[in-house]
Amino acid sequence: MKKSLLLFICAPLLLFTSCSNDDDGGLNPTSADVTVQDFMWKAMNFWYFWQADVPDLADDRFTTNQEYTEYLQGNPNPTDFIESLRFSEDRFTFYNEDFEVLLNSLSGIRKSNGLQLFSADLSADNTDNLFLFVRNVVPGSDAADKGIMRGDVFYGINGQALTSDNLSDLLSADTYTLNKGELDVTNRLVNETTEEITLTKEENLLEPPIRLATTIDVNGTKIGYLVYQRFNSDFNEELNDAFGQFKADGVTDLVLDLRYNPGGSVNTTRLLASMIYGTNTNELFIRQRWNSKRQANFSSEQLEDYFANSTGVSPINTLNLNRVYVLATGNSASASELLINGLDPYVEVIHIGTTTRGKNEFSISLVDLPENNYQYSPSTQDQIPSDNKWIIQPLVGRNENSVGFLDFTSGFTPDFEIREDVFNLSSFGNLEEPLLAKAIEEITGFTSKSLNNKSRASDIPNDLIEFDYEEGIMVLDKQIDLN
Repeated sequence: MKKSLLLFICAPLLLFTSCSNDDDGGLNPTSADVTVQDFMWKAMNFWYFWQADVPDLADDRFTTNQEYTEYLQGNPNPTDFIESLRFSEDRFTFYNEDFEVLLNSLSGIRKSNGLQLFSADLSADNTDNLFLFVRNVVPGSDAADKGIMRGDVFYGINGQALTSDNLSDLLSADTYTLNKGELDVTNRLVNETTEEITLTKEENLLEPPIRLATTIDVNGTKIGYLVYQRFNSDFNEELNDAFGQFKADGVTDLVLDLRYNPGGSVNTTRLLASMIYGTNTNELFIRQRWNSKRQANFSSEQLEDYFANSTGVSPINTLNLNRVYVLATGNSASASELLINGLDPYVEVIHIGTTTRGKNEFSISLVDLPENNYQYSPSTQDQIPSDNKWIIQPLVGRNENSVGFLDFTSGFTPDFEIREDVFNLSSFGNLEEPLLAKAIEEITGFTSKSLNNKSRASDIPNDLIEFDYEEGIMVLDKQIDLN
């Protein structure tokens, strides 16, 4: 699927009223050369989760406009300036000089050839060369059209051997030629071939969030298997339809594959949780925790999100499960982890894979619109100053589950640790794929032969795999007013 239009599936739809940004004492710069820094400081002072922990963001940090202006002028590079405001524990605040680029990326839209990779320094190889293993291919992309599949391997780009020094530059080109390798599984090496594949990146390529939704029948047990790549609210109806098919198929167990899911919409997370567990709108799913200044602005009704009985368009198709198998890795972050945490008080969540990323903060999109408390909204997009298109995506709060747990900064550890092996990257839905095979074993007792091979974490060298992943995304997208 390809789209060129700008989507706002992750952009918050928050409306802020009856509150103005007077926390900063009404500071106004005395010079026009700090427009971007002024926006960044005021937006961070108002919203940032760790505002009280950053001395330079204190409400009383500056006593005069001149002092404030000199501070802003002291760091003329906007990137360096926003970095100077980050708290030491903040791993995930990000930003861009063009709001459209960042909002597109939140929606899974980017300039890409559709190739998603692991880079690996093979311990059996006696060089410092890296090898690229395909972990994912976006449907409809140039990579998909050229026949590249998950598990393929490449030893070079444009005829050059790959190293840690040249890999990023080679992959950043709009067009490049991949030199394909051949797996020597026995010796865990890659042999060179003469096959070459040239790929070209496409502007505004959209990665569909649902990669595979199928029902697997194992000796009469109906198992729903969903490969879900991103919590994208533009596809809520497709997600609900997939669960409708699971219901029609008589699914009694669910394997939710989030191994490459960096997160996304908080509301879509709530809807998916309802499709798994149930539609009792009196049961609390999650509760927001903002910084100490903002928390008081919200009522309990505004802070709390309950399980849903509708997507807003159609009734929720729920499986009413009391157990779910989640395939998750270090590439599973934010909304993926929120789903695990929110379901945990109600459902037995059996985690197969490796420890998740550990991002438990949500963000909102902030632009230079002080009259809207800097909050981005599609309805006010044309009011963003043409000379300041910067957007920041700071961490502004955390979500706790119904029993008050929110501290998963170290990630969720698996119940069954199985690390992906680049020499055994089976296609999604293949019953011999190690992570899926383990889930099926737990559900049915049937043990795949792949689990007797080198798929256990203890059998895979730690230096074998280096992940390339997106930053975690958990974007609040509910309508809420400041009191």
